[in-house]
Amino acid sequence: MAEDYLVISSIQESGEKLRPSDWPERLSSTLASFLVDHRLRYSPAVQPCILNGEQCVIVARWLETTDPAAYEYVMGFARDNQLRIQLDRRIGERAL
Repeated sequence: MAEDYLVISSIQESGEKLRPSDWPERLSSTLASFLVDHRLRYSPAVQPCILNGEQCVIVARWLETTDPAAYEYVMGFARDNQLRIQLDRRIGERAL
């Protein structure tokens, strides 16, 4: 369900865009891993995406119980950079 995910936006509380622009990939790659095919695979818990033309990170809320340290790291990044955090409200085919 979409309510099980949070969206961290590139827009700060001040209305400015966070720089550098590749921060979603950088943040998501901290929890990614390389598989046998030597390709980087993002964790299902933290993934970069583009919503309505805006770069975001989708965070699974279950990460808080399965890996509290990782959840705190990601959410701490968002808080420290004053990024907007909201529930993922996409439905239908657009939902995760």
